[in-house]
Amino acid sequence: MKSTCIMQVHKECRMIEEFKRSGIVEKAEISRRQLLAGAAASTLFAPSILNAKGASIMTPEAFVYTEVAISVPFGEAPWRKINESIRKQPGFLNKTWLQGHSTQTLGGLYSFDGKDNARKFVTEYFPSEPRAFGVAHNTRVFDAEIVKEASTDMGAVHFGAGRSQTPGAFVYTELQFSKPFDEFAWKERNSALKQVRGLQNKIWLSGLFTNSLGGFDAFDTVENAADFAINIFPETAAKIGCAFYTRIFDASITEEASRQMNSPYYLAS
Repeated sequence: MKSTCIMQVHKECRMIEEFKRSGIVEKAEISRRQLLAGAAASTLFAPSILNAKGASIMTPEAFVYTEVAISVPFGEAPWRKINESIRKQPGFLNKTWLQGHSTQTLGGLYSFDGKDNARKFVTEYFPSEPRAFGVAHNTRVFDAEIVKEASTDMGAVHFGAGRSQTPGAFVYTELQFSKPFDEFAWKERNSALKQVRGLQNKIWLSGLFTNSLGGFDAFDTVENAADFAINIFPETAAKIGCAFYTRIFDASITEEASRQMNSPYYLAS
């Protein structure tokens, strides 16, 4: 038994020496080093984050909010055709479709890889959508980079936070108030927002060129979203002494269309 083991060891040693002479071991080590170096470089330089599945998601540098002044049941909207067109737009990353609660307006929250592409989207492409319906529309562009830390603190899925559960509703808010975001006491405000019933996560919004303050919030139910938009948020605006803009959206109606546009709200956690 012992003799057999010794012979086996000698045999394996001779095989290793032959591999070394042939260069196989050396090549394997080089390939391994190259693989590790490549992985490290990707981690250092790729402008992306990983979701829980390990899929790469580009970190947005700009957000776009849109709303079209039309009332139509979402199932009757040509969202599949519109999705195809939007996917072709330069710098587009993802979209969350929006349908107004009670109003049935159509809109969306978009992520873009840069501010220039976001501006081109709202000035060159998007006006053609409401024009086809013969109606007016609203668009806003927001600086995603400046709000990243504050939004991450609120569990924003667009910046890599895991989704705890599928949202039941969204609330869009914007104050008629201009303040550079880096001068805004967002940590104090976040502490208060984390106590709001049903709030799952939040993206802070800072208007490009305008420095307007706002947010896009995911809620568990339409009822809790409505309570925030109708009762809680107006108190905040009153303390500042400014006008405001709020919208409530039913997330369940637009889920399928949003999934097809890689909305981070519906990526598996």
